[in-house]
Amino acid sequence: MGAELRVATYEAMPTGLPLLGRHASLSASSAELPEGAYTTLRTYGGRGVVRLGQHRRRLEDSIAAQGRPASLDPALLRRALRQALDAGAHLESRVRLTFSPPRLFVAIEPFRPLPERLYEEGAACTTVVLRRPNPHAKDTRFIATAQDAYARLPVEVEEGLILDDHGALLEGLSSNFFGVVDGVLRTEEERALGGVTRSLVLEVAEALLPIERCAVARDERPRLSEAFLTSVSREVLPVVRIDDRPIGDGRVGERTRAIRRAFADLVTREREPL
Repeated sequence: MGAELRVATYEAMPTGLPLLGRHASLSASSAELPEGAYTTLRTYGGRGVVRLGQHRRRLEDSIAAQGRPASLDPALLRRALRQALDAGAHLESRVRLTFSPPRLFVAIEPFRPLPERLYEEGAACTTVVLRRPNPHAKDTRFIATAQDAYARLPVEVEEGLILDDHGALLEGLSSNFFGVVDGVLRTEEERALGGVTRSLVLEVAEALLPIERCAVARDERPRLSEAFLTSVSREVLPVVRIDDRPIGDGRVGERTRAIRRAFADLVTREREPL
């Protein structure tokens, strides 16, 4: 039996939103689209989104970093999202926007959250040897590279963590990484891809503990007391093991739980209907 074609891919046009095809995954959809920049978002309450303007700017910034600057019409983006959500009719949706100037594509699938068990018990990660060619551009060409790396991860591992040449923890394959070292929250800024969820987490975390925007170095890893990943689909996902070594006492930490609660409150305050 073939894979379920649960992803619908559209092209946003002033005259409508024609369906280009159906795919088994967002990655499969991206593989058939022109090269460009992408961002992923999810809905809250069926039609609510958070910081759509920030997602649009991320597309524009990533395209500029690729050397072909262009602007994206906010009205076209909002209209295309509404039409795609209407066509999908999912309770909640996960959406990938791909900007290949002047064309905009919308791929949509049902949003399926991770099991709550992972948030209560924490996830396992492993380090991977990989390089993102341009850490300031969310480039569709990296999707296939990340998918190949995911295929090699052990089944019990949630995410692969990218290291620099000296073993510092930069980011996940499709997430940002945060770690607490000696009571200070650390996350790489210059050499990692910035995420919309990451920026929101930094906003709420400022009221909870000190923050340093730099990576956790190799020799600091034994001093990690807590760690978590951020992405639009994972939101704030606790990490309790890296490379089969426990973080702190191997349980989800109170700072991570507090940040997750603060992030959920922010989403409730800021989600806006399309």
